[in-house]
Formats: sequence, structure tokens, C-alpha cells
Amino acid sequence: MTTKPKPETGLHKGLTSYGDTAFSLFLRKAFIKAAGYSDDALSRPIVGITNTHSDYNPCHGNVPDLIDSVKRGVLLAGALPMVFPTISIAESFAHPTSMFLRNLMAMDTEEMIRSQPMDSVVVIGGCDKTLPAQLMAIASVDLPAIVLPTGPMLVGNYKGEVLGACTDCRRFWAQHRAGTIDVAETELISGRLCPSVGTCSVMGTASTMACIVEALGLALPLSAAAPAVHADRRRIAEATGKRAAEIAISATPTPCALITAASIRNASIILQAIGGSTNALIHLIAIANRAGVPFDLKAFDQLSREVPVLLNLKPSGAHYMEHFHHAGGLPALLRELAPLLDTTAPTIAGQTIAEIIADAEYVSNQDVIRTLASPLKQEGAMAILHGNLAPDSAVIKHSAASPHLLQHTGRAVVFDGIEDMAARIDSPDLDVNPDDVLVLRNAGPKGAPGMPEAGYLPIPLKLARQGVKDMVRISDARMSGTAFGTIVLHIAPEAAIGGPLAIVRTGDNIALDVEARGIDLLIEPSELARRLAAWQASPPHREIPTRGYARLFEDHVLQADQGCDFDFLLRDGRVKPDPSTASD
Repeated sequence: MTTKPKPETGLHKGLTSYGDTAFSLFLRKAFIKAAGYSDDALSRPIVGITNTHSDYNPCHGNVPDLIDSVKRGVLLAGALPMVFPTISIAESFAHPTSMFLRNLMAMDTEEMIRSQPMDSVVVIGGCDKTLPAQLMAIASVDLPAIVLPTGPMLVGNYKGEVLGACTDCRRFWAQHRAGTIDVAETELISGRLCPSVGTCSVMGTASTMACIVEALGLALPLSAAAPAVHADRRRIAEATGKRAAEIAISATPTPCALITAASIRNASIILQAIGGSTNALIHLIAIANRAGVPFDLKAFDQLSREVPVLLNLKPSGAHYMEHFHHAGGLPALLRELAPLLDTTAPTIAGQTIAEIIADAEYVSNQDVIRTLASPLKQEGAMAILHGNLAPDSAVIKHSAASPHLLQHTGRAVVFDGIEDMAARIDSPDLDVNPDDVLVLRNAGPKGAPGMPEAGYLPIPLKLARQGVKDMVRISDARMSGTAFGTIVLHIAPEAAIGGPLAIVRTGDNIALDVEARGIDLLIEPSELARRLAAWQASPPHREIPTRGYARLFEDHVLQADQGCDFDFLLRDGRVKPDPSTASD
């Protein structure tokens, strides 16, 4: 195997501009030799490795170990590993919300890959927005790349009950709000929910994205589910490094060779079949757009009628990610879904989906991965809704909703923003009944800003204490993939730019019909038009940022149905007009 780099590869690649390329290479070698590298090492193809470790990000707590294993794999295959940092986003530590920073991480990762010499790159990510940001970046650069998820944490235990963050976090917090668990017990439980580093152990956004990465063919088989602290995860990391060296030498495949219409459809099928996070739909749209692959929401919704939920994991089912790994991981699930998939799709492993299925482990007597003949739920995880409240779209994760509420008409109880909701939701004077529809607006991409996970509106305290566990809730916000309930999300266009959600009034009736894929405000069309015209004439005040990244976000973020990416980062520049600025 020849490892000496050709011009424009290895250390020769992307030379700093000094007006003299020979001097640029000479200076680069002089400085890098200060770190003790030999001429032999510097003659090899270079594999870049992102370092997303942060003390603020326990989901990435195993990254140093993974980097060591990746480097070992790279070196064993004859290439030179070079580790470089990018920003790291931790869901529960990012203000105002991690989604606000996703595009920043995508830009950071893209520019660091572009600006530094590497022939391939390993991106290591786990927490909710890190994997999407990294996939957006590698699709934009289109350098040979491979993804290594950090992996899920282990399950916890409390009073003999198996626990997993963060579905069980929400369940216990609901009990605390209802008055059945006191503060002291919540403190005890908080120490049991997350017993190791790694991402959430349920099918939240992090686990969903890991499955999507593997389904797209951008990570090695079994990468999605192996626990963060298992030896399997480190062996996968070593194999990832080895494969990264191979694609550095061959210069193929690139991400856009793998992110195709066929692989996006495969990933959409997986998203429906795993009971995946609604957040992942936004991310998958953004990733497809970066690769120049059109994403059809209508086709995605049709899959929800054709693809059942097969994975028996919380919040749609009963088990946890480590159980999924022990049941054979994603390759075993792919085997069950084979009749629905394009199994000719290639992967970064050098195998097709069909070949990965052929190697998948058979695990008997398990209840984690169901068959098409015996699914967990007859329809897929989520449905796309339209109506006069959501002209462009909305989404509901009906696999985790209450069946009796999937067709429901109720009176709107409106909150004008997150602060308004926080101030009034627990008031004993709040005029609310179990059959009402809770409405949160101004919590979308621009309105919040950053489209926070506020769509999981808490049950009003006085109803929670009466034993009410679910209500229809609608918003232009997101919710955690670990959450559950009859919740309509991602209403587009959002209220802050004049979407119909902006003109809903407390007392209006709202109709939800998931089977008919409808979400409608029950007022006359003339009244709807009158209210919208009045809103456009005098929109509600909100503070507009004047500088920095916040201003960039305000000026360029797209709506949920377009992936909430920045308009200038789409591969083909497709942008729909902003309703608040479009001419008559």
C-alpha cells in the first residue's frame, strides 16, 4: 500500500497563503515538527478527528477514550491521525436552547475541515444537536468522512425499577408536580437516572440521530446502539479509525455519494420504525438540503401509514438502548425492514445494506425488535399535519400519544410565549379544563429564538393534581424525543413571522384529526383573513438582536419544514419567502 501523499493531499493540502507555496509547505513542516513528528509520519495521508469533549457535556464524556481508539485504528492502517477541536453542544447546558447553536456548530465544523489539511475526517458526536450539525457540515464539505456516535448511557435503577434518561425524568417530574413525590425524593432520583456518561438511554433525539446516521450509511454497523462505556464502543471506534484511513487513501466515498434519495428514504423508514424523535425530522431535512437531495414531507407522511413501529423502546415502548444493542442493534432491525428498504444502498463500511443485513446477528427470545407481522404499533412514529393552523406543516409523534385524543376538538387556552406559560400554567385561577387545547406560540425558530423544547407544555398544576396525565397541546416549538403525549409541534409558519398560530384566541375551538392529518382553527375563513391582516398591520413587539450570531440567526434561519438551517447554506439555495416580508 502506497501511503506517500500526492500533491494536494496530506500535509500538502490547503496550504496557507503566503504567496509562495514552497515556503508555505516548508513553514508548515517546521512548525508541526515542533510537536515531535518525524518525516515518515508527515508523509502519510492525514485523518482529521474532531474533539467535541467538554466538561459541560456528559453525553460526550467518553470522547477522550474514543479518540484514543480511533487514533489506534488510523495508525494501524498506515495514516496519520490529527485531532482538532470544535464547539460542543450539550442539551441541558445550552442557553437559550441547543437548537439555537446547531447551525453554529455546523459552520464551525465545516470551516475547520475546510481550513486544515486532512484527507478524511472522523466526526465524533452524540448529544442531540451535535450529530446533525456534523452531518450538515460533512455534507457541505463532501470530503471522505465517517461518523462515530458517542453511544447511549447505561440504564439506572430506583427501588427495583429500571430507569432511563430522560423519559423517566419527565415521568417522575410529573409526579413531583402532582404532589406525589417530594423534593428530597427528586434529588435521590436525579442521582439514579444517569448512571454513566453517554447519551439518553431511550429513543430520544440523540439515539434517533445515531440510528439515522447508521441508516444513511455514514457510520459502521452497530455504531448506533453500543453503550458509551462498553468495550464494544471502543472496538467500533478503532474500526472507525481504520476505515477512515482507508477512505483517506482511496479518496472515496464522500458523504454526498452516500446521502442520496434512496438513503434518505431508508433513513425516513428507520425514523418511523424506531418511534424516533420529532426533532430528527428537522435535522434530516437539513442534512438532505445540504446534500442537495429534495425532502418530500408528503412522502414522509405516507411512510407513516406504511411503516409500523417495530422497536419496543421508550417513550413509545418499554425497553432501552442497551437492550437494543444486545438484540442485534440496527443491522437486526434492518433485517426486519428489508422488504421496505432499498438494500442496494452503499455504506461507508464498503458494504451494501443487504450485505450488512446478511451479517446481522440473530437473537432469539427478545422483545425489543419486533417483526412486520407483529409490530409494536401498526403505523409509524409520526404524522405530518396540515390545515389552516399549519399551512406549511406540523408534526405529531402519534406513537407516543394518547389514542383517545388523536381525534379531538377543544377550546384553546393560549399562552403568548414561554414566559407567559411559565407565569400562568400553575395558577389556580387559570381557566382550563381537561378537554381544552393548550396553545403555545412565539416559541419557534425566530420567536424564542432557537425553537426550544418547550412544546411539551406541562399539564396545568390544578389538573395534574386531579390525575390528568395528557391533553392536546400545540405549538411552533419542539419537544424532546424522550417526551410523550398528544402534542402537535413545529407549526409552520411560526407565529413570530405571522403564521396563523399568531391570531388564535383563548376560547376559539381547535380540531385535531390525526387520521385525516388535519389541524384547524374552527373560525370562518373571512375571520381568519381579517385577524391575519390585523396582525400584519400591527405585529406584536419582540426584541430583534442587533449583533453577532444572534443577528445572523434572526436574519437567515428557515422554518421547521425547511430544516431550520440558514438560507445561505442550502446546497441549491432553495428558499421560500418569509410570510412577514413577502409582498402582496
